[in-house]
Amino acid sequence: MKFFLDTAIVDEVAQMVDTGLVDGVTTNPSLIAKTGADMRDTIAQMCALVDGPVSAEVTATDWQEMVREGVSLRTIADNVCVKVPLTMEGLRATHALTQAGHPVNVTLCFSANQALLAAKAGASFVSPFIGRLDDIGLDGMELISDIRLIYDNYPELETEILAASIRSTGHMREAALIGADVATLPVKVMQDMAKHPLTSSGLEKFLADWQATGQQILKDA
Repeated sequence: MKFFLDTAIVDEVAQMVDTGLVDGVTTNPSLIAKTGADMRDTIAQMCALVDGPVSAEVTATDWQEMVREGVSLRTIADNVCVKVPLTMEGLRATHALTQAGHPVNVTLCFSANQALLAAKAGASFVSPFIGRLDDIGLDGMELISDIRLIYDNYPELETEILAASIRSTGHMREAALIGADVATLPVKVMQDMAKHPLTSSGLEKFLADWQATGQQILKDA
């Protein structure tokens, strides 16, 4: 599974990239707006930090304008992935962009039928939103499972499932068990994945025992 950071904060990407865990980044207009930073500059800095795709979202609703915005975003860096909404206009834009060789992440997916359309249109990624479905009493993981089954039924569909709107380590575990190709997650969730109370207590015991020996691994020069 590939891990993308879900953020518009460049410092968060810089903080995590040296862990070797970050395969890409996703952003959206809401995340960018919260930072108050310039969008194109933010995307450029993130693209310089990671080798993998950095999703930058169009804001147009007409497919031709989406294509124009997408082509413009692609001039920022070679690893920009154009992000478009899962509407009929977005699907038209997806087809046009992919035909021209541009990678596309189709976002705001909330049904298996939508995901099938995104794959048919040639999307590189489709982003089903787990947390937002959970928020309205539906099962976001059921959607991931349905999409995985449909895509596996048709090997010619090369679109990767990008589990999005992840809120917890539980979401990550379930998405991995189902077989999502990618997960985009906040920094906090990535950090929480490394935590376990037995790890903390075990380390505390090891260190206390080691200190009692009076030894040190690194000798003074």
